[in-house]
Amino acid sequence: MEATIRLGSIYGIKIGLHYSWLIIAVLIVLSLSSYFSQAHPDWSSGTIWLMAVFSALFFFTAIIIHELSHAAVALSKNLPVRSITLFALGGVAQIEKESPDAKTEFWIGIVGPITSAVIGFSCLGISYLLGWTPLSEADTPLMAMLVWLGYINIALAVFNMIPGFPMDGGRVLRGIIWAITGDGPRSTRIASVSGQIMAFVFIILGLFLFFSGAGFGGLWIAFIGWFLLNAAKATYAQVEITEGLKSVSVGDLMSRDCPILDRYENLQSIVDEHLLRTGERCFMVTEDGEPIGMITPHEIKSVERRLWPFKTAADVMRPFESLHTVKPETPAAEALEIIGKQGINQLPVVSNGTLEGIISRERIINYLFTRKELNL
Repeated sequence: MEATIRLGSIYGIKIGLHYSWLIIAVLIVLSLSSYFSQAHPDWSSGTIWLMAVFSALFFFTAIIIHELSHAAVALSKNLPVRSITLFALGGVAQIEKESPDAKTEFWIGIVGPITSAVIGFSCLGISYLLGWTPLSEADTPLMAMLVWLGYINIALAVFNMIPGFPMDGGRVLRGIIWAITGDGPRSTRIASVSGQIMAFVFIILGLFLFFSGAGFGGLWIAFIGWFLLNAAKATYAQVEITEGLKSVSVGDLMSRDCPILDRYENLQSIVDEHLLRTGERCFMVTEDGEPIGMITPHEIKSVERRLWPFKTAADVMRPFESLHTVKPETPAAEALEIIGKQGINQLPVVSNGTLEGIISRERIINYLFTRKELNL
């Protein structure tokens, strides 16, 4: 879930918006304007729209605070946090490493709902001090906004405690099972399956409500269920990948016969004589026998075809010093994580300054497929 709009950073954590956030932001503002106009017909249209916009902005601010609480606990346990992204269904903190123990997993999971609950009850408490009671209507725009923020944040806390991945409650459930069994992968599988069950409940409920006349609200619940189902399945698959690559190093899977190109070979020749004839997609570029860079179809296709005969490998290659590299003893799971995080397909394998080979996404995935085929 990468951000398409950057908002800045807090303590080195990038804050951004996914494009899908724009959709839900508009829907929330429209929904709030309708709610405020019905609850307070005496308000002017300007007041209604102003309160709708500010309520939505404060709500999204509360979501960022919710995600920052996850990030704070993760950072306190030396788990790097890359970014926080708001999207259609809320927010997500990109924590780059798995929790090292059950206690850490539990607290990372539960701190978010606690934070949302504190925000919610604080908003209701301030409203109460301003004269609102649960049995009365909010009299002023400020009070109405605070009451809505109070209830919606408490609802967010409850919703996030659904016991299944990828919800915070799933992390809490995983932490509890992990503490009881001492088995991290097993606890993740159980939390993932629980998440899939809850997702199916949401989908069925949403479709039932839609065909019962609930309209968009029912479809929205079904969409939430669909998202939860995909995320829970992805979590389960991640566990299987991690377990499948357990005790497997880069050196076990890398290709040692790395295709080599001279730095002066032109792109037309590379395409005709190497890419199309061999099927290889990654080549090391050398000068006097020493690797100086790497070239793939991605670099070549960025150059206009009419210029291929006049551009050399050295002109478009990625310099060796700018490449992410791994060692033969690097765990294969870690290499796959780097490949996914950097959006690349292969990594040079270097030992003592010498190129040993190439580890690719394809070789790792083929290894996993073979294990699955053999039921290993």
